[in-house]
Amino acid sequence: MKMKSNTIFITGASSGIGKGLAEAFHKLGNQVIISGRREQALKKTCGAHPDFPKLNCVFNNAGVQKYVDFAGGKLDDAALVAELNTNVLGLIRVTAEFLPHLRKQDHATIVNVSSALAFVPLARFPVYCATKAAVHSLSVSLRQQLKDSKVKVLELIPPYVDTELGGGSKTRPAGAPIPMPLDQFITETMSELAGDSDEIAIGPAKNLVAATAPESFKKAFAGMNR
Repeated sequence: MKMKSNTIFITGASSGIGKGLAEAFHKLGNQVIISGRREQALKKTCGAHPDFPKLNCVFNNAGVQKYVDFAGGKLDDAALVAELNTNVLGLIRVTAEFLPHLRKQDHATIVNVSSALAFVPLARFPVYCATKAAVHSLSVSLRQQLKDSKVKVLELIPPYVDTELGGGSKTRPAGAPIPMPLDQFITETMSELAGDSDEIAIGPAKNLVAATAPESFKKAFAGMNR
């Protein structure tokens, strides 16, 4: 990915990974546009980093994660719909809306943020894991469809990161892995984005992705999509 001279739109950037990426790209001299659900948090970030847009890069980062117990009785349908809307339909709609514009640019990039849980699900968050598996699948298909265009499709695959989404290290359940510090995650992510990989797994996520997606499968899939 081209790391400088971009105008970048990042969803879910009021905190956590989205905010960290916004600040890191801004430090490199990029123009950054952010969106999120918390207006005051967005205003605070924008006040420190004012920008004006000419869009050529979209980060689909917005996400929610809910504990869902299918064995515990009646489910909260509104919460299920909200999780699906944010994690999957929101990403699809943002991509579809911006693609006509992105295809007119000399260099354009779509970065879909999935999760290591797309590859190895965690039972506490079954809907979240399923939505991130959908993001992974969509990214593979979208990349294939746009292979002859000027739009690159990247998938950023975080591990468990110390952000509000996962409750942070202070609320980590007993026996749960230690989350990757956010600043460490951002530093490694920026380094990896500067390379030429389509799937960018960070930290502990690398081993999980490698274990569940052998090269033989990837080659077979590529053959079917020629």
